Amino acid sequence: MTNTGLTRRGTLRAAAGVMGASLVAKAGEAFAGVPQAEGFATVPGGKVYWRRFGSGGKTPLLTLHGGPGSSHSYLLPLQALADERPVIFYDQLGCGRADAPEADDVYSIQRSVDEVDAVRAALGLDQIVLLGHSWGALLAVEYLCQGRGRGVERLILSGAMASIPQVMAGFERLFAAMPDGWGDKIHALERAGKTGTPAYAELVQKFYDTFVLRVPPSPEVLATLEALSKSPAYRVLNGPNEFTIVGKIKDWDRRQDLKAITQATLITTGEFDEVTLDCHQTLRDGIAGRARLAVMTGCSHLTMNEKPAQYNALLRGFMSEA
Repeated sequence: MTNTGLTRRGTLRAAAGVMGASLVAKAGEAFAGVPQAEGFATVPGGKVYWRRFGSGGKTPLLTLHGGPGSSHSYLLPLQALADERPVIFYDQLGCGRADAPEADDVYSIQRSVDEVDAVRAALGLDQIVLLGHSWGALLAVEYLCQGRGRGVERLILSGAMASIPQVMAGFERLFAAMPDGWGDKIHALERAGKTGTPAYAELVQKFYDTFVLRVPPSPEVLATLEALSKSPAYRVLNGPNEFTIVGKIKDWDRRQDLKAITQATLITTGEFDEVTLDCHQTLRDGIAGRARLAVMTGCSHLTMNEKPAQYNALLRGFMSEA
């Protein structure tokens, strides 16, 4: 997930605090008949917070949220799938209710990969369907390319990529296509060192409203923005903002290694996703397992928040395929 809080942070922080605080209670009301559990798991670097909904007999769905530095909250629409199987969310280290060490060296792709195994071990998740969104998709791809896929029956990648340089090239094409020269104005302000100005914030917001979230933010999204505004992981792994990826992930590229992924894979994106279509096509064409790409019309990056029923229907159909 992207650092949408970059420009929305000032106006949404108060709302996110209020609405995020009530999110757990509302979720409990909505799923009162579904078994729920929560707790903390010890992982490399500290403890992370996890939540599990449902107890059906089908293979559990383990979700990896975006960011890096987000929280699980915006993925909560996937609770609707808990009528058939356990659905597990967790806040990665430095995110949401997880521990948030200040030392930069704690945050790395490799530690995050090791964290997935630690969470699986703590929760007894021998067999899973693995879902990753945005940074979480990067993490899922890296996890499987490292040969960690034992017990991963199926894979779901949303707003996904196999290469950060490819993502950045796509950003530039989106900037060039923005109306009224907005993209050029954004870069001009960046070159002038005026990224802290209202003019820059207004232009970047136009990008977000087109390519990140095309509907008003839900309580789940607001809670995620609040978590993102506090997380040290975004700065260390990504960089100072969405369009300046100079953190530890900047050179990540697994395009040549996708044959290591042999699981049946569903790849989803939005028609206007900030992670451009070619990034998703690279995954579809490179993965060794049977891979299908679904494009959700009218959506951007946060498809599960824009059209949750349609998104869940895609997932439910894929997970029930023979």
